Amino acid sequence: MKGVLTVAAVQATPVILDAEATLAKTIGLLREAAARGADLVVFPEAYFSLYPSGTWAHRATTWTDGAEELYARMWDSAVDVGGPIVQALAVTCAELGIHVAVGVNERIDARPGTLYNTLLVVGPGGVLLRHRKLMPTMHERVFHGQGAGDDLDVVALPGGARVGGLICWENWMPLARWRIHEGGPQIWLAPTADDSHRWQAAMQYLATEAGAFVVSVPQYLPASAYPDDFPMPLPDDVEVFGRGGVCVVGPTGQVVAGPVYDKEEMLVVSCDLGEALAAKRYFDVAGHYARAEVLGH
Repeated sequence: MKGVLTVAAVQATPVILDAEATLAKTIGLLREAAARGADLVVFPEAYFSLYPSGTWAHRATTWTDGAEELYARMWDSAVDVGGPIVQALAVTCAELGIHVAVGVNERIDARPGTLYNTLLVVGPGGVLLRHRKLMPTMHERVFHGQGAGDDLDVVALPGGARVGGLICWENWMPLARWRIHEGGPQIWLAPTADDSHRWQAAMQYLATEAGAFVVSVPQYLPASAYPDDFPMPLPDDVEVFGRGGVCVVGPTGQVVAGPVYDKEEMLVVSCDLGEALAAKRYFDVAGHYARAEVLGH
């Protein structure tokens, strides 16, 4: 329960609707992170290869022109867990001796249809954890199905660091958090599309509640990143569709690094796992503070 895990939180812009180009960029970032000493590299929500921003995605809730093309191209740039994108990430992890946590639009090649908003943890041996977002928010429901909830888990990386987490506003769902708390995470992954100040406050609360390091990674999405042939019209008066806000928060709620807005950024933080153990001495939400015999009804 002690030792140090070095985490790289990568606020990156994907190559929108192009999984192969996003993979090439990602492998370059993995090499940079490994050169800076990272053991675990964390990327944003729906990083492969498009997050449906509410500033334009509401148009796809209708029969408007371009909506079918958008979904088809999202499918084409999505990731099958058993497919070549994940395999390439695993090979790179094996080469560099690292692990990666990354948000994807998940497709199922054996059953073309619904996409899922999924968090993957991948290591040299392949996928350690796949979690599908339980509850897409508002316009996201047009693009993503609901996760079944049978994948709310924590995994131990080599060396013993326990890693788990939730996607975006799942982190506001008390019972979902409880399921992760039960696994005793020391590193809590919180990929997101929320660039608000209330999100930053929530991350400090979450770290205190979990007694864990919280790694929160949004995308930075300037309008210039969208391809000229993007199927949906974009509002003319919006220059940035996601400002970012990447940060790492320590187990007692102290901000260790960030937040950083309005640019791509890689924060590299050495996380002393002993701090997570010390925090649980005071407040262990699924341990001596659980009181399940009173509250578990």
